Amino acid sequence: MLIVLPPSESKSAGSGGSDGAPLDLESLSSPELTPTRRKLIDAVVDLAADVEASRAALGLSAKQDAEIARNAALWTSPTAPALSRYTGVLYDALGAADFDRHQRARAEGRLAIASALFGLLRPSDAIPAYRLSASSTVPGVGSLRKLWRPVLTPVLESLPGPVLDMRSGGYVNLAPIPHAVTVRVVGPDGKTVSHFNKAYKGKLAAALVSAPREPSTLRGVLSIANRAGLDLRQNDERELELHTG
Repeated sequence: MLIVLPPSESKSAGSGGSDGAPLDLESLSSPELTPTRRKLIDAVVDLAADVEASRAALGLSAKQDAEIARNAALWTSPTAPALSRYTGVLYDALGAADFDRHQRARAEGRLAIASALFGLLRPSDAIPAYRLSASSTVPGVGSLRKLWRPVLTPVLESLPGPVLDMRSGGYVNLAPIPHAVTVRVVGPDGKTVSHFNKAYKGKLAAALVSAPREPSTLRGVLSIANRAGLDLRQNDERELELHTG
């Protein structure tokens, strides 16, 4: 079972316990993405030299200029493991900071993280803090969907199943995972909810990562979730529903 998580807009500032070395693209997983990663990072660094253009391209205000400074230092700033770098509601619910060594080992094999800048990451991939979203259009590169789809699609298609795709819509749009099962968070009325979406997906990911035995079927996923107190139901062969109440 591989769980593909969305990234988060918020990032930790520290090195997260890594040696803080600068970004080394050759050390990242999915090396076939290296040329695209390099091209995009160079474009984002170049964009950061123009603060006004960066604000427009990234949807930032003047109060968020520190995010632009982060982008300017992508090649030189300290790195941290992706699972430590991403923060926010989903990652708080995942609780990776409290994982023991067994859970961390399971996370490395069971989790992947979508990224607008890096395409796809594994938990231990060392990355700097950055600001870029799936909907961004970077001068000199253009639409991230057009950039990523040709190279990222084969990588995602080759992921061993079963795959549980928890990405948000913008990241799904970058490249599909045809054989993936999606998770929809719904309220008591059966309608998709947005407020608790990230928290509940984080709780589900935590339950699946913490399970000593890796689930190999959807029935196994449902069993682990239900034992963790989550109301997870199978809607059809390609969708699970996680009920909030």
